[in-house]
Amino acid sequence: MTLPPDQIEQIKQQIIQQIENTFPEEKKTSAIQQIESMNDSELENFLAQNNLIKNSENEEEPCIFCSIISKKIPSYKISEDESAVAVLEINPVSRGHMIIIPKLHIQEIPKEIQDFTKEISIKLKEKLSAPKGISSGVKEMQIEESEMFGHKVINLIPIYEGKKLEGKKQPASKKILEELQKELEIKIEPKKQEENLEIEKKPEIISEKNTWLPKRIP
Repeated sequence: MTLPPDQIEQIKQQIIQQIENTFPEEKKTSAIQQIESMNDSELENFLAQNNLIKNSENEEEPCIFCSIISKKIPSYKISEDESAVAVLEINPVSRGHMIIIPKLHIQEIPKEIQDFTKEISIKLKEKLSAPKGISSGVKEMQIEESEMFGHKVINLIPIYEGKKLEGKKQPASKKILEELQKELEIKIEPKKQEENLEIEKKPEIISEKNTWLPKRIP
């Protein structure tokens, strides 16, 4: 199977990120150089040999996003709720660019994930806003849906004052991503489930006013 160039590059960057996070120091440089030197065909063969991609139509094609959710591929998590995870894009369009990944492999974004995205967008804009008197903060948040391996995700891209959004991705270093992860971490309070509470009724006092009582017969 031949993958599109953008998917090849995405997979290559994810493998390099995994090497940086898991390989011993003395082996990192040579392993990364080996991956970077591979052309598209060589990388696809490498993926097939390591069972990271299907090499026949009968085999299941792995999903990068599902691998991030299952933690098979490392990521820089910013926030999470019951339905989705927000992680930093390792090849961001702008500073703070993140991806909202549904925890289920889905092709449509449900309302609860849209709501999660809006909440993250508001909090992210607050964290990236500039101090008063400085016009270099975030002007708005661009929300875009995209899909890879049949898994729909949402890109949350900050647009800064005085800067145009070029749409070109640039790889970010591990150090920058780690620092940004600490700076932008967002905690989402778990949603409280509505409970059907029974209203306690006070015992009613029986009296002549509210109850018919037979007259006493002497």
